[in-house]
Amino acid sequence: MIRVSELRLELDEDESLLRKKAGKVLRTDPKYIEKLTIFKKSVDARKKDDVHFSYTVDVTLGLDETQVLRRCRSPKAKAAEEYKYTLPVNRRQSAFRPVVVGFGPAGMFAGLILAEAGLRPIVLERGKDIQRRQQDVNAFWQQHILNEESNVQFGEGGAGTFSDGKLTTGIKSPFIRQVLQELYEAGAPEEILYAAKPHIGTDRLAVVVQNIRKKIERLGGEVRLECRLENLILANGFIHGVTYSHLGQTVDMETDAVILAIGHSARDTVEMLYKNGAQIIQKPFSVGARIEHPQKLIDKAQYGAFAGHPKLGAADYKLSCHGLHQRGAYTFCMCPGGTVVAAASEKGSVIVNGMSTLARDGENANSALLVGIDPVDFPSEHPLAGMYYQREIEQNAFALGGGDYRAPAQLVGDFLADLESRALGNVQPTCPTGVTLTNLRYCLPDKVRTTMQAAITEMDKRLHGFALPDAVLTAPETRSSSSVRILRDEFCQCNLRGVYPCGEGAGYAGGIVSAAVDGIKCAHAVLADAH
Repeated sequence: MIRVSELRLELDEDESLLRKKAGKVLRTDPKYIEKLTIFKKSVDARKKDDVHFSYTVDVTLGLDETQVLRRCRSPKAKAAEEYKYTLPVNRRQSAFRPVVVGFGPAGMFAGLILAEAGLRPIVLERGKDIQRRQQDVNAFWQQHILNEESNVQFGEGGAGTFSDGKLTTGIKSPFIRQVLQELYEAGAPEEILYAAKPHIGTDRLAVVVQNIRKKIERLGGEVRLECRLENLILANGFIHGVTYSHLGQTVDMETDAVILAIGHSARDTVEMLYKNGAQIIQKPFSVGARIEHPQKLIDKAQYGAFAGHPKLGAADYKLSCHGLHQRGAYTFCMCPGGTVVAAASEKGSVIVNGMSTLARDGENANSALLVGIDPVDFPSEHPLAGMYYQREIEQNAFALGGGDYRAPAQLVGDFLADLESRALGNVQPTCPTGVTLTNLRYCLPDKVRTTMQAAITEMDKRLHGFALPDAVLTAPETRSSSSVRILRDEFCQCNLRGVYPCGEGAGYAGGIVSAAVDGIKCAHAVLADAH
């Protein structure tokens, strides 16, 4: 197989032309191309008057490919091998079924690998199935009735289910391709296999998650919903079982391997682990707000005269500023054509996130605008101090919003001038529980607020309109990552032997793909443990 890169297509050109363009690079008649698949597709919008698509394709020839590469001598062509995931050898000797706690991306893929290996894992998820979870989320958004066990954070699929379903990641791992392939086979659009910025959309994610659960069950695993981990059964520093609750009943279950894929909102579980002696350290996290602009403004800023072209869809952005007030600010989880999400999981607190459907066809664009918080900013040196600091910010926001889960909000123009907002402009906020116009200085830490002010001004130089006075900031966003790290060794086990901290909640991932990859990594560690 030969991989050919930097193939250009104009927006109105058909992908059938890729065969001809690849043949030209290879100096080979296209009739000898037996198979052509798209490996990567991206939008090149560096020049606003020359927006086009750039492709990398894999081709199989009916010729000697080594001789073709030698003859064409093109830096755009190189030999490549098709990726194939191989399940590692199962060296595990135990007769006990491994337990996975949490059914977000990390837990799903850990459970899937263990099931494929024939270990019949038992997955415990504290929340409900997708359909009933959506009903609870709707009750919260529409009637402000929060179910602390079934919400945007907890339930089948984890927090990522109510998101843009973004699959971009900064990690390098051979397992990324396997994650994308499994998601595609479970119902995600084929584009995720080759798009430079793949996403699934919250509407399609629900189907994908259910199909992965069904696959685990077909392979002999179990996914037990509404089952919350209450305690670990330990002896001499080794795991011997778990205690979980289900519909008011307490159940003890023997096991000698527990993958903790608990997510970044299971604070009660983190407290339980700390009391049991798990080694936990403080970890930096970020705090900020969701910023909403008209999507058409973002399209124009990114695509110029090509904005609105049907093949381009809604534009996104990714911005960062470093060295502002000795700390950085950056945008995160940008949701084109999306909505701001009320995402509380604890009563008396307010947090926000963002999500988009697959179509990304909403009026507004939104993104988190975040500032890093380091352990030196935490109230104390206690390992869980950052977690309690997050909670304090969320509780302050609840009070500032009016005590009924409306989120505090402020227009960007007023935010920059440090003035309380009293009326909305042309941008209508999309937070489903509603917003209360105020001054965000009363819920955001001063260092966060002043850094955000400087960042908005700086980012406007790179993305015209980012400092639009009518744009809306809705706060707070506090759970972009975990505030703790549960220490683990090279075998992925913590000091409680047989316990495998995994994914975002344990401090080893950030996003759907990296969490899924860490789930695979921890499952491999279970398979490799011959003791």
